[in-house]
Amino acid sequence: MNASEIGWIILTCVLGVQLIFAIWNVTCLPKVRSFNADELKNKDILVSVLIPARNEKLHIQGCLESVLASDTSGFRMEVLVLDDRSEDETAAIIQAIADHDPRVRLLHGVELPAGWMGKSHACHRLVQEAKGEWFMFVDADVRLEPAAIRQTIAAGCEQGGGLVTGFPYQVTKTWMEKLVVPMMVFTIISHLPIFMIRRSSNPMFVAATGAFLLIHRSSYKASGGHAAIQADLVDDMSLAKAVKRAGYPVMLADVHDVTNTRMYQNGAEVWNGYKKNMYEGMGRKDVLLLGTMLMYTLMYIVPPLGLVIGLLTGNATSIIYGLVGTVLGMGVKRVSDHAGGQPWWLAFLQPISMACVIAIGIASWQAGRSGKGYVWKGRRYS
Repeated sequence: MNASEIGWIILTCVLGVQLIFAIWNVTCLPKVRSFNADELKNKDILVSVLIPARNEKLHIQGCLESVLASDTSGFRMEVLVLDDRSEDETAAIIQAIADHDPRVRLLHGVELPAGWMGKSHACHRLVQEAKGEWFMFVDADVRLEPAAIRQTIAAGCEQGGGLVTGFPYQVTKTWMEKLVVPMMVFTIISHLPIFMIRRSSNPMFVAATGAFLLIHRSSYKASGGHAAIQADLVDDMSLAKAVKRAGYPVMLADVHDVTNTRMYQNGAEVWNGYKKNMYEGMGRKDVLLLGTMLMYTLMYIVPPLGLVIGLLTGNATSIIYGLVGTVLGMGVKRVSDHAGGQPWWLAFLQPISMACVIAIGIASWQAGRSGKGYVWKGRRYS
C-alpha cells in the first residue's frame, strides 16, 4: 500500500464520519411546529414584529401581507417597519398598508451615525419604538405562513426567554442562487453540533439568522442589544453570542416549512452577499477561513477531481476512491438539502457548489485583508 492509497483511505474515512455526523446532527434540530402553541391562550403577550427595510420595493408588500395574515391566537401584535432611507418606493408602499391596518407603523431612518452598521442601527431604532414583550425581527424578503410567529413564540416561551431563530426555506431561481445559497445550511449541518447551541453557554456554539429572529425584551436588554454590536457586520451572529454571554438561552429551530425567502435576485447579489459575510462571520481569522477553504478543497474537490483524472488515466485507485469520496460528499449535501427543503438533484452539483463557496471565501478574505471592504445595498463597509 503506497502513500497515495493511504491518503485516499484517510480522506474517504473522514467523509464517512462527516456523513454520519450530518445525519445525526439533523435529528438534533427541533422543529418549530413541534411546540405546543395552545398554551399561549392563557397568556396576554404583545409581540413587536420589527422589519428593517432599505430599497425593498420588490419584497415589502408581500412580507407585510404575510405578517398581517398571521394566526394571532394567544397574543397581540404590532408591526413596526423602518424605511432605512430607501431610494425607491419602499416607504410609500409601507404607508399605504399602514393606512389600512392600524397594527402597522412606518418609521423613517436617519443618517447613519459613525461606527454603526446600517441594519444594526435600523434594528436599534425599531426596538426603541417597540412596546412588546417579544421582538420578532423579520427581513423584508421573508414570507411567513400563518403559524410561523405563533409557533416561534411557543418555542420561546417553552425555552423561558432568550433567543429563537431559524433559517427560512431558500427560494432560488438563478443558477448561482441554487449552487450557493443552500450551502448556508450545509455548513451548519456539517460542522456545528446543534444540540450544543441549547445545552452549552459557550458562545462558540451558536448559529443565527437575522432574517427570522425572536428575542425576549429582557434578554435583548441584558445582552446590550444592537448598540453593543453596532460595528459588527454579521449582526445576527454577534447578537446571538451576546445573548449567550448574558446568560440567556439560544435555540436554532427548523422553520423552513413556515417561512421562506429569496435572499438574492441574481448571481452578483449572491456573490456580494456571501463575500460580505464569510470573512467577518469567521471573526476575521485568516487561519480559520483559509483552513476551512483548504479542508473543503480536500474533502469535496479532490475526490471528484481524482475520479476524473482516474478515468482519463485508467488509474483504478483514483477511480474507486474518487467515486466513493464523491458519493459520500454528495450524501452530506443531500442531508443538508433535505433539512432545508431543497430538491434532491442539487446534491449532484455539490462539487460545483463547493468550488463557488471556496472562490467567494477567498474573495471575502482578500477584500477584508486589503481594506477594500464590502459593498451592500449602496453602502460600503470596511
